[in-house]
Amino acid sequence: MFFMKKIVKLLCMALLASTFTACDLLDIHPYAVKINGERDINATNIKEIETSCRDKDSIRFVVTGDSQRWYDETEDFVKAVNSRNDIDFVIHGGDVSDFGMTDEFEWQRDILNGLDVPYIVIIGNHDCIGNGKRTFKKIFGQLNFSFIANRVKFICLNTNSMEFDYSEPIPDFTFIEDELTNRQTEFDKTVFCMHARPLSEQFNNNDAKPFEYYVNLFPKVQFCTAAHDHRITAEAIFKDGVMYYGSDCMMNRNYLLFTIKADGYEYEVVPF
Repeated sequence: MFFMKKIVKLLCMALLASTFTACDLLDIHPYAVKINGERDINATNIKEIETSCRDKDSIRFVVTGDSQRWYDETEDFVKAVNSRNDIDFVIHGGDVSDFGMTDEFEWQRDILNGLDVPYIVIIGNHDCIGNGKRTFKKIFGQLNFSFIANRVKFICLNTNSMEFDYSEPIPDFTFIEDELTNRQTEFDKTVFCMHARPLSEQFNNNDAKPFEYYVNLFPKVQFCTAAHDHRITAEAIFKDGVMYYGSDCMMNRNYLLFTIKADGYEYEVVPF
């Protein structure tokens, strides 16, 4: 397959990087943050999402994640989404890379750029490996961000506490608190999006209950989305009425489809 050569290259580079300490033994270090092509994807696509969704009666969007090493499947995902004419945007829940290598981020970006609709990417735990955090920031943007689509605020969070060794506030409650008043008059519904949901091993579960508290401060929380588990999940994990929907990994060839309307939302699992 086309991407098998690239996978072999990544494995060889990872082996060399772990075997030799002299960087000059490699022509290009696999963790060098030297970006080719488009940067700051999220900011660019958020502008398009907000403009195109501003006056709609409802919005329909895809949630996926964990594309990692499954390049051919990701290409098929793009074709499947492009075969429809009813999708407003795509949310990728993280783990576009497997080893945090620069090439991985660029390859996945180039595939996802084939989408006919705008997309955003949330950072996953695999995206944090090595210099992955730096690479993610350059290609996709900030680790915590938000956008508004048809008066629905989407709050997108870094929840990969384990990868930061608890050295930073993750989830960042200051950021979340600020979002309560940031553009307050422009939204009356809320969706939270993240890679690792509360009660997973990546989440700082000392903060699980405060996280629930902050989520419930927001107006009309529709639901929360996550990835990471490599399986479909749907659970009100705090028993407070807020559903947490988890997407599958790309290998299993399906995605979540959400429609938010004036009187509620609909959700389905779509195979491709």
